[in-house]
Formats: sequence, structure tokens, C-alpha cells
Amino acid sequence: MIRAAELIQRKRDGRELAADDIAELVAGYAAGEVPDYQMAAFCMAVYFRGLTSSETFALTDAMIRSGETIELGRELGRRVVDKHSTGGVGDKTSIAVGPIVAACGVPFGKMSGRGLGHTGGTLDKLESIPGYRVELARDEFVAQVREVGLAIVGQTADLVPADKRLYALRDVTATVDNVSLIAASIMSKKIAAGADAVVLDVKVGDGAFMKSLPDAQALAEAMIELGRRAGREVVCLLTDMDQPLGRAVGNALEVREALETLHGDGPPDFVELVFVAAARLLVLSDLGVDDAEARDRAAAVVRDGSAVEAYERWIRAQGGEPDEGVLPRAPVVREVLAERTGHVESLGATAVGVAALHLGAGRGSKDDSVDHAVGIRCLRKRGEAVAEGEPLAEVHARDEDAAARAIPDVRAAYVLADEPPTARRIVLDVVTS
Repeated sequence: MIRAAELIQRKRDGRELAADDIAELVAGYAAGEVPDYQMAAFCMAVYFRGLTSSETFALTDAMIRSGETIELGRELGRRVVDKHSTGGVGDKTSIAVGPIVAACGVPFGKMSGRGLGHTGGTLDKLESIPGYRVELARDEFVAQVREVGLAIVGQTADLVPADKRLYALRDVTATVDNVSLIAASIMSKKIAAGADAVVLDVKVGDGAFMKSLPDAQALAEAMIELGRRAGREVVCLLTDMDQPLGRAVGNALEVREALETLHGDGPPDFVELVFVAAARLLVLSDLGVDDAEARDRAAAVVRDGSAVEAYERWIRAQGGEPDEGVLPRAPVVREVLAERTGHVESLGATAVGVAALHLGAGRGSKDDSVDHAVGIRCLRKRGEAVAEGEPLAEVHARDEDAAARAIPDVRAAYVLADEPPTARRIVLDVVTS
């Protein structure tokens, strides 16, 4: 008999749980023997009391052991890389990074997730591509990484099933932003999916789960330690999320922006992050290159069109149509106009993310559907000038009423000033082992 209530009470009271107890609870939840309400109570206890390093590793290991694991590197005879983000607003980085890395000859295999609250999920974005299959069987996943060089899939029933259930539950029980739960969730997927080296993009700021640099550094160190225990090489990029990344927020809008970036025409902050992440992955690969050469190679495959070709091969391999023209478009597009002349002093990432959520680009509960066409394009970003009456942003909506409700919310996300703010880098810090 699983002692779920006893374990919840012990964690609520701040006591450390044994690895066997955590394994029993996770196995019971994965098997349906522990109900959602008890696991939600456990997560809330963890939210307030935290987990020790040993407990966090035990939780990670238990979630990995709840299903199958893949040793991609061993099966391919190559060093396989992966990239993951802790979640932000407008973060479509993997959709651009994967093809660049694959075009450089490095296999890229990624198991991704869906949106959490106001942050978008890579799978939701990819499902805006007609025909794209996010669920591949284990052998299909391995074969595609081997033959195409790139696959981004959802968690199948056989890979980390406990985390798949827990991921959705945390979204609707206000237990997402906890260092131990985030670290265990991310690293269980990374380790189970079999990549040898991982670049983790840890978001920092208004639109991120980690609001401060010290909190983000703590999460980075926790994930690097989990990777070390599991024999994986991990590098964490700490990146700015005080404003949305790039200009597009919303699923199909973000896929378009990722594709524009592969064509060499993306927004500056997004382009910089894509190249930094891609270069780090190439350094961690078996190519034997340093950071400068890795950056040069990444830029070269964008210039010569190889990255776009890799994108098209990947999308077709998973059943999708890679042509940008087939992506859904919202029937109503309305501008958000500036009420004064000035420079954008700040652009609230959370406010924009919540506005997109209310348009239908995200989900308020784990069973909600997502409208892939809707979202927001931020035409002006931090530091950029705008005149009174000029557009700050575009709202892409399903109908006029939804657009009318979103416009004041998006306008309120902008703070204008007479002078531009001090420039800020997209990459705030790099944490390695």
C-alpha cells in the first residue's frame, strides 16, 4: 500500500524523504494508484519546503525509471546533442537551433513539452504546422535522428510517463516555479531521451519562472549537478526574459519567425541567442571545434541555405508541410498604437504572454485546446523609438471582440520614455560544470 498521505505530511513538515519513498510515490502516480489531488498536495509541499540535492536526484531518477530510456549516442555511434529552455514568452529557439546544428553535421535529438501558463511550448508551436507528428515511437525517433539528423518529439507513453503527467498537473496547481521540480522535470527528459550533451537555456526576469539572476543560477547549478550524476555534459545559458524573445508571441507566428531566422532575417535578440546556443552545442559535439569556429560554421549554414534545407527535411520526416504559406493565419489583425512619442523603456513579457493566452494561444487548464493562429507581434522592442500614433504591436485574433479585449492589455505592457534605456545583452551569464 502506497503511503502517499504520510509522505505528503512528512514533506509538509520539512522532513527529508528517503529515495525509496520518493520512488514509491512516483511509481504509484505513474500507475494511477496515487490520484492527482494527492500528487498536487505533494507538489505544493515541495513548493514551500523544497527538496535536498539527494531528494531532487531521487525524484529525477524515479521519473526516468517510470518508463523506457534511450541511449542515442550509443545507438548512433555519435555524440548527440540537445537544447532545452526553462520556458519564456516568444521562445521558439529550438525550432531554429535544431536545423542549424543538424546542417553542421551534428545529430540533434530533443524531447519537448507543451505550454505552461503564459509561456509557450515547443510542441504547441510545431503542431501549428499541418501534418506534423509530435508523437514518434522510440525506434522512429532513433531512426529519424540517425537518418535526418534532427527530431523534436513529445514524451511518448513509454518515456518518462510520470513526468508527462506531473508536467500537466503542475501547470494548473501553481507549482511550476520551484527549482527542484523544474530541474527534475527537465533533466529526467534530457537523460531519458539519451543526448550526451545538453545546452539549457535558463530564462531570467519578468516572463520567466526564475525572476532573479541568483535564482536562475541556483537552477542552473541544480541541473548541472543532476547531469553530472547521470554522466551528461551540461552547459546553462542564463538569458534575459524581461521582454518577449524576438517579436512573435503565438504558435504559428513563432514558427514563421524561426523560419525567417533560418533565412537570415530574424530579429536581433533572437538571432543572437540562436547563434550562441547553436555554437555551444557544436562545441559540445564530436566536431572538435572551439567557440569561434562553431559560431562561424553556424553562420555559414544559414548563409548558404543548408539550415533551411535541414528544416525542410526535418518537418517532412515528421509528416509536416514545411512551406511557410500553409501555417494558419488569424482572421483579424489589429494594430496597437502608441499614445505618445518616445522610446520603449520596457515591454512586460508576462503581460504580453497573458494577453496571448487570453487570445487562445495557450491553455488555462491542462485539457484546453490551443488556437495556433492567434498571438501578438511586438513591432517595437526595448530601446526602439516610436512616434505617437505609430504601431507598437499587432494583435492577431480569432474575432473582433477578442482583438478589442487584447489591445489595451498589450498597450499596458509597454512603458515609453523620452530617452532609450541602457542596452542589455540577451545572454546574461554562462554556467558550466
